[in-house]
Amino acid sequence: MRLTTLLLSAVWAVSVTAEPAWMPSQIKINEDLAVPGDNPLFFCADPKDNILKIEEVDLSPNPPEAGKTLSIKAKGDFKEPVEEGAKVHLQVKYGLITLINQEADLCETIEKADMSCPLEKGPMTLTKDVDLPNEIPPGQYTVLADVYTKDGDKITCLNAKVAFHR
Repeated sequence: MRLTTLLLSAVWAVSVTAEPAWMPSQIKINEDLAVPGDNPLFFCADPKDNILKIEEVDLSPNPPEAGKTLSIKAKGDFKEPVEEGAKVHLQVKYGLITLINQEADLCETIEKADMSCPLEKGPMTLTKDVDLPNEIPPGQYTVLADVYTKDGDKITCLNAKVAFHR
């Protein structure tokens, strides 16, 4: 669960598609949609209509390393408030194996990143340190976090590729 919290924190600190982004068997990453900053994050689609305008996300170290502290710094701007009832669909894959594929309450999830709902309209900053366990198996992980309001409006949608080495 700690890895999930880390990845969601990084992705959150951190797109409108014709079908839900989690339906395909593979997480697709568009290299042209990189999130600004020093990070492995990509928008799922053009973020122009997203409620959260992510200005920058910096991870240190980038890429994250097992057994080290990951520092996350992010800046963004909410175009409107985000109320209770917002959801996040989180998918984490290790190679082709799906480790996590779940929908969660956004407000409960962001409490792990020391945030709470409602998320007010306007600028947002996040600074968070996460201790990564040594026991993260080496390999390629892909992450999808699709975040939307209770009415289905897109807050943000992010993908990431992270490789852990021994």
